Amino acid sequence: MAANPAESGSGAPSPASLKRTLSLWQLIVIGIVIIQPIAPMGIFGVISNEARGHVVTTILIAMVAMLFTAISYGKMARAYPSAGSAYTYVGREIHPALGYVTGWAMVMDYILNPLICTVICSKLAQNVLPGVPYWALAIGFAGMFTALNLRAIHTSARINEALAAGMMIVVVIFFAFVARSLWGLHEYGAGFFTQPFYNPETFSFRGVFRGTSIAVLTYIGFDGISTFSEEAENPRRNILLATVLVCVITGVLSSLEVYAAQLVWGGKPFPAEMVESAFPLVARQAGGFLLFHLLNFTILIANVGSGMGAQLAAARLLYGMGRSDALPRGFFGAIEPKRRIPMNNVLLIGAIALTGAFFISYERGVELLNFGAFIAFMGVNAAAFVRYFWRASEKRWTNLAFPLLGFAICFFIWLNLSRPAKIAGGIWILVGIAYGAVKTRGFQASLVRFDMPDES
Repeated sequence: MAANPAESGSGAPSPASLKRTLSLWQLIVIGIVIIQPIAPMGIFGVISNEARGHVVTTILIAMVAMLFTAISYGKMARAYPSAGSAYTYVGREIHPALGYVTGWAMVMDYILNPLICTVICSKLAQNVLPGVPYWALAIGFAGMFTALNLRAIHTSARINEALAAGMMIVVVIFFAFVARSLWGLHEYGAGFFTQPFYNPETFSFRGVFRGTSIAVLTYIGFDGISTFSEEAENPRRNILLATVLVCVITGVLSSLEVYAAQLVWGGKPFPAEMVESAFPLVARQAGGFLLFHLLNFTILIANVGSGMGAQLAAARLLYGMGRSDALPRGFFGAIEPKRRIPMNNVLLIGAIALTGAFFISYERGVELLNFGAFIAFMGVNAAAFVRYFWRASEKRWTNLAFPLLGFAICFFIWLNLSRPAKIAGGIWILVGIAYGAVKTRGFQASLVRFDMPDES
């Protein structure tokens, strides 16, 4: 019988590892904190204008698409418990070159996130400070995100949880004002409570699918749960369950929020200059200026937190790709020795966010972000199909149907992105492929190392 290492007296300490302490419930809370309980409020006006008032329908369709993709993410997290990245899944399971393209699409997502946060924060701030020009607010927010990240200030998990709890309280207050507003109505009219789902006078499949291509932003971030695989209890079971349940909870909560908003506002379009402030406008109609400013402030604070976190995450992603020679190491792989942060990347992301805020609208930025996100989602579904069905000794129908459905639905929604978004996104992908081809002499050499620990 083998000797117990603790009693063998060999004196060799076991290597340190992360402690598995996160329960299924804690993983769900983390996922909801990442996505935020008010996720659909910032994009409500954009979706409503595109889908002609059928926001709740787009949120539910997007949830179905994300559920299949969430299953694929959860299953791939089993195979690569310490990776948790779409480009790793695709690179290891299908081909490194395709993994690189997936990673390049993710870079666009990470870069655009701080940009759209800068735009919406500036627009929301104008509701409080109408005399301050947009350009000054954009400089202020982009500069604040950059300055705080250069100081290596991190928002703790407890602060994030407190913010999420505060947002839930605001959501409950909003529901209460909506209920009071509806109670005061003397007449509802035919189909009043079903029109948010389907209004025959304004419904169009093209509009709903265009809206759905934007509504998916509501769920962006659910894949972050997979990065906690090494700290989760029973990760093989809980990572998959948590990922799926977070999608369901987010979908149900988001649907209730936009359904309530549509009951108040109806299907009428929002003015183009107020599309970022659509939900506060609904709140004003339901509860006056007090609720308007409460919702406006809540969405503003949420996007300030998202902008700071997104900029730091983007800087870290660029640093990782620079360190692995996917991008020039001298610039992207450099660490500022005093603060121990990728300063070059933080400054670059800040400059892009500021510059882009003057040239890209919030709506176009969201669509571009989703362009890259859908490429990553399709890649994860494809990787799950290859690993769990194509190469598996036992062919299960669920391992065939779920990833193929996830891929097909994501591809269909991706096709419904606007033409300018697809053109701009396509140019970004072509630039990445060209850079990769030159760097690797036609992809003859390795571009990105996928040397993550194997499953043990």
